[in-house]
Amino acid sequence: MSDTNLVYAYAVLRRTPEAAAATARLRGVAGEPVHLVDPAITGPGLAFAVGRVPPADYADAPLQAHLHDLDWMESTVRSHHAVVAALAASGAAVLPLRLATVYRDEDTARQALDTRRAYFLSLLDRLTGSVELGVKLYAAADITPPGAGTEPAQDPLAGLGVGRAFQVVRRRRQRRNEEAWRTVALAAARLTETANALAVDRVAHTLERGSPAGPAPGTNIGNAAYLVPKDRVAAFRTGVLAAARGVPGLRVDISGPWAPYSFALQPQPHEETAA
Repeated sequence: MSDTNLVYAYAVLRRTPEAAAATARLRGVAGEPVHLVDPAITGPGLAFAVGRVPPADYADAPLQAHLHDLDWMESTVRSHHAVVAALAASGAAVLPLRLATVYRDEDTARQALDTRRAYFLSLLDRLTGSVELGVKLYAAADITPPGAGTEPAQDPLAGLGVGRAFQVVRRRRQRRNEEAWRTVALAAARLTETANALAVDRVAHTLERGSPAGPAPGTNIGNAAYLVPKDRVAAFRTGVLAAARGVPGLRVDISGPWAPYSFALQPQPHEETAA
């Protein structure tokens, strides 16, 4: 890597012997060695985990072009996450940075650490000892929100014996669906209360609308990240799954533990990218 390369920042963390040792074993999004960069003025204690990456891929213009290359994006996301996950596995409290947070050089990165030092330290204090767990709630595919049906409001056979019978059957189906939806919605609300009681913070994410990987497992009715103390992870899983047990038509997916991506306020991407 030449001196003209840009500095790609993966995370903010405290400089400890364990963090330094973990960083020394890592390779980043461009296959580059990862290392720690300290603040310029305020001394050791806080650091960026960074690597040097080529402007041909990570300067603003080529990076914008890469955003439309799904294979490149998938590879970069996986490599970025692998660095953050390895740092978190070392036992360090980690503030993950957005994908492609790039600085012109290490001096610029150091200045950014100085500028936001107090804020980064306050976040690290808050997140130390906690992890992120994701919880997604699904209503079964045959349970739809009231009013979401696509059948016509008036059947062409209305007024005939068969038409009246069809209307009766349809209304019964609608009532069963509405009852099933209410049951699932009430259970989802109770589950969310249970999760909130076991976590220290919650961030709601956008509901999924289908999946590029295949058919959705139903209607996504809840999608949230929870900040959970490490010593409560097992209790969180048990409590959330228990809240859904025995509720027909409700599915719960719990993911993690992850580094707390959803709870780290991050610098704007490309804010210091070279022209």
